[in-house]
Amino acid sequence: MKLESYWLDTAPAFTAGAQGPVAGRADVVVVGGGFTGLSAALALARRGASVVVLEAGRVVGEASGRNGGHCNSGLAHDFGTLAARLGVDQARAFYQAYDAAVDTVASIVRQEEIACDFARVGKLKLAAKPEHYGKLERACELLRREVDPHVEMVPAERIGTEVGSGQFYGGLLQTTSAQMHMGKFGVGLAHAAARAGAQVYEQAPVTKLERRSDGGFRVTCGRGAVDAGQVLLATGNSRTGPFFHFRRRMLSVGSFIIATEQLDTALLNKLVPQRRNYVTSKNIGNYFRVSPDNRLLFGGRARFAMSNPRSDQKSGDILRATMEDLFPELSGVDIDYCWGGLVDMTADRLPRAGEHRGMYFATGYSGHGVQMSVHMGQVMADVMAGKPERNPWRGLAWPAIPGHFGKPWFLPIVGAYYRLQDWLH
Repeated sequence: MKLESYWLDTAPAFTAGAQGPVAGRADVVVVGGGFTGLSAALALARRGASVVVLEAGRVVGEASGRNGGHCNSGLAHDFGTLAARLGVDQARAFYQAYDAAVDTVASIVRQEEIACDFARVGKLKLAAKPEHYGKLERACELLRREVDPHVEMVPAERIGTEVGSGQFYGGLLQTTSAQMHMGKFGVGLAHAAARAGAQVYEQAPVTKLERRSDGGFRVTCGRGAVDAGQVLLATGNSRTGPFFHFRRRMLSVGSFIIATEQLDTALLNKLVPQRRNYVTSKNIGNYFRVSPDNRLLFGGRARFAMSNPRSDQKSGDILRATMEDLFPELSGVDIDYCWGGLVDMTADRLPRAGEHRGMYFATGYSGHGVQMSVHMGQVMADVMAGKPERNPWRGLAWPAIPGHFGKPWFLPIVGAYYRLQDWLH
């Protein structure tokens, strides 16, 4: 079993990285070579800007290449709950931003001819308890009435046509959701940015950000320094570098995934005949889908812990037991991959984007970042060109999390709370 991301291990090599030292001047320096940074670099370079991307490791080597492979419509929130808090109009705008984000991914895949197995398969949220089905049914009615005609219910008597497990009681289907190979997409996006003229530097961790007297910036990294007219921070929840302001405002929550050996098509047809993206309705639930080469990818927040090889393996054992409980036919299959990643979670699970000390940023996707990160890269290119109204998250307050100065010591407490909620409800 490999303790590394299936997406990264099976991705093609990125062969267009900039060589030599980082030096000179650029119109824009993008800090971070994940989906946000690469999408922004592509959009900016297409418009004729000179762009330098500085990535601390390999392109899409962190959250963008370590997720579950879902590209889903819809929010991280129950629409009704969010509408009650923010108003229906605001909740609708946020929901529609996620729908637009899936369309953005599809458009880039098509325009740049990225071979990444992109497919609109839909997302099915599975009711893990009988009472959860009623909640999903009410949510579906509200969504259809207020914002999304592309949702429908799968009742308990038909759930067997969707998933071959006796532990679910129906589900809510969002038909516009998609999936793709994260590594292939990310490397393809990096190549597209480089073709458009962006210089993409790997192994270039940023260590210093300075404001120049002319209003621009000097960005220092492990491969040199570059002056820039504008800076976009696309660092996610980076635990290193001069990004303390953002670290205080996000929780780094581990999410963990296993990938089985390649499975027979007949078995997959029995377990997941529609090949959708699947999520369960518990607070500490699971998500799963089939890879392009017939593996079941099965993930979740198995443990409220940070990701590292030892933690990943412990979480993998929990995920395997859960997977085999849901699908006894998979008992004893080989697990070829086990890995983890860090989710950049904000306190209210809404993204944040805007400007801080003259630098632009987009981050805090809270476990729904595949589509929104790509979308926000394109959006921030517009914002940096003088169109702040394009940013759906503008104006959201973003205070620091009380007592949070680095390591999230409170994660076990959060985990215990959500486990209690799942037991009670």
